[in-house]
Amino acid sequence: MTEILQNHIPYPHEPHASLPGIGPIKVEDWLWIDDAYAAQMKRRRELLASDAEKVCKTDPSGFDAAQELMWHAIDWAEEHKGFKRTTAGVLCPDGVEIAINDRDPMATLGQIFQNDFCILEKHGNEHVMTGAVLCFPASWMLSEKFMRPLIGIHDTVDVYDDMLARRVQRLFDGIRVGHPMWRYNILRYVDPELFQPRSIHDRRPDVDRSQGHFLRQNYLGYRRAQF
Repeated sequence: MTEILQNHIPYPHEPHASLPGIGPIKVEDWLWIDDAYAAQMKRRRELLASDAEKVCKTDPSGFDAAQELMWHAIDWAEEHKGFKRTTAGVLCPDGVEIAINDRDPMATLGQIFQNDFCILEKHGNEHVMTGAVLCFPASWMLSEKFMRPLIGIHDTVDVYDDMLARRVQRLFDGIRVGHPMWRYNILRYVDPELFQPRSIHDRRPDVDRSQGHFLRQNYLGYRRAQF
C-alpha cells in the first residue's frame, strides 16, 4: 500500500449540480499541480516503468491527437505552471528532467503530469477512447475500456442510463477549442493506494464505498483538440 495524500482537496463535498455536472473553467485551470506532485510523480514513473501495458495505450487512430495533446499540455505547463523546456525535454517542479518522446506521447505526458489523460475521438455518433495514460484509475481497468464508446465505458455506472448518455454526448459535441470544461466527484476508499485497477467482474464492495476514510477526488478537465 502506497499512501500519498494531499494536505487538502479543493472540493471536499459531493457536488450538488445535476448529473453530469459539467461546467466551464478558465484555460489556466485546466490541469492541477499541488503539494502531492513529487510523491505522485514518483509513483507514476514507477508504474510506467514496470506496468506500462496496464497504464498506457494509444491506438494508431489516436496517435495524431496524442501528439497534439502532449505538445499542448507542455506549452500550457510552461506558460501557466512554471515548467521549464530544456534541450533534452522538460524540467518538472520536482527537479526531474523528462525527455520528450514524440513517438510515445501518452507515456511522456504520464511522466510529466499528475493528471491522467484520456483521448476521446468522435467515431460515428459517439466518442471512443483511442488513447490514455491511466496511472490512478478509480476502480476500473484501461484494458476493459480502451476503444470503447462513452456509453460502453460507463456501462457499470448505475445512474448512466440512456437519458444521461444522450446528455453527455451532447456536451461532448458542444465542447469548443479554447473553452475547456470540467467536473469532479468524490469517492471513499479504505485503501489510499492511487493505482486501483478493478475489473468490471470484480465490483468494489459497498463497505469500501460507505466506510472508507480516505477521500478521493476525481477532477476531470475536458479540452477539445484543434484538428
